Amino acid sequence: MITTRVNRWFLLYLLTAWITAMYAQKRDIHILAVNDTHAAIEAMPQLIGIADSLRSLYPSLLLFSAGDNRTGDPINDKYQPSGYPMVALMNLAGFNASAIGNHEFDAYSLPRLCALSSFRYICANMEADDTTGIKAIPYQVFDVEGLKLGVIGAVQINSNGTPDAHHDVLRGLKFSSPFEAVSRYQWLSRQCDATILLSHVGYREDVLIAEQNPWLDAIIGGHSHRQLSEKEPLHNGVLITQNRNLLSTAVHVTLTVDSGRVVSKKADYILVRTFPHPNKVAEAMVQTFSGDPFFKRILARAETPFQTREELGAMVCDALMSETGADVAIMNYKGIRIRKLPAGDITIHDALEIDPYGSTAVLLDMKGDELEHFIISYGQMNTYKFPHLGGLRADLTLDKKGSNDITNVKLMAADGSRFNRKKTYRVVTNSYVITTYKEELKSIPTVLNITTSDIIIRYLQQQGTVSYQGKSRLNYLSPEK
Repeated sequence: MITTRVNRWFLLYLLTAWITAMYAQKRDIHILAVNDTHAAIEAMPQLIGIADSLRSLYPSLLLFSAGDNRTGDPINDKYQPSGYPMVALMNLAGFNASAIGNHEFDAYSLPRLCALSSFRYICANMEADDTTGIKAIPYQVFDVEGLKLGVIGAVQINSNGTPDAHHDVLRGLKFSSPFEAVSRYQWLSRQCDATILLSHVGYREDVLIAEQNPWLDAIIGGHSHRQLSEKEPLHNGVLITQNRNLLSTAVHVTLTVDSGRVVSKKADYILVRTFPHPNKVAEAMVQTFSGDPFFKRILARAETPFQTREELGAMVCDALMSETGADVAIMNYKGIRIRKLPAGDITIHDALEIDPYGSTAVLLDMKGDELEHFIISYGQMNTYKFPHLGGLRADLTLDKKGSNDITNVKLMAADGSRFNRKKTYRVVTNSYVITTYKEELKSIPTVLNITTSDIIIRYLQQQGTVSYQGKSRLNYLSPEK
């Protein structure tokens, strides 16, 4: 009897010791993450090759995206269903989860993409009506060889209380502050060995979230396209990572867990496009998706390269005015998606890359004083938000502190003469500008049955050759000393 009790006690002791040793031993959670890929399907074979290589070392590797997987490459965005090529490649890569970025809502595609994706979309500060068909969850817990990793998601919210997306595609959705939403999930950190945030909120906001939520172990961020490095300090003990857009880099995050808590965290950044061992299946898929001859059709020839977003914006504004006969054109700054275009043939693919959003053209009549207020108010006195102009020029005086802030705006006619505030102007813009304008319009907009990208295509066909080198309508002035 005594011997039996001793044996039972000894077996229980061994079992307890084994469990204690197992959980006391330091173990790693490995994560490969990207953000703001914007349908860069041509680099997906390299990314998948990187994931394949890391999995040979770390079989339990998790693969995450911090949002904005679509909008940027017409091959992906004009596919039917829109966005499918990127999702198909993400499925092949074995993505485990994605945050929802503001561009996930483009072209009403998110419901269909949720159904086609083999991974879940995570967003804690969004509620979707059943009618939307959007299947997202606020958080997800992953089992990594016995370790629990809690993952929360968040999307950016602008001053209108919604993500930066066309108002029409957000019907049936409610959004809350990402700061408040993340804080509500502190309880998850008590149930998991490690807790991270997949954030499509922006770098500055990620830093604030880290300051308010030191229980987070890491924030894998996106939206601001900021390239961080291994030298990025911890913020209130929280590791923050982020890559530039278009799959230029990926980040390998290692979280070391000891006795149920993270004791070490690090980020290693990997160049994607030069990785020498791309996945061959992905290469074949990309070649198949890219085979449509429609995108290769030549529209015009650029005699000189477009070297700035402002030069491309000037051409787009000219196209809008040529199509509609308007006096003035206004295009939101980042409505021009790319920054450069080389000299030579301009294809349909190029035109759709310049303006991939599918916004429609809008006409309205404005008195000069209303037009001036509209332009300045929409531009928010910031160089990254001030719109491209056609039919007008603007001198923008920059802040003395070297920031992107504008301290003064002076509008002029296209020939440099004085801007007439009493004249009534016919103005052409796009539906995104109208729906995101924060103030009530005095003029009644007329929505045209044509997209701005189709207008660009028509304009290029009509011109045959174009040259916009140095043709910016925005003149940035240094502050007076």
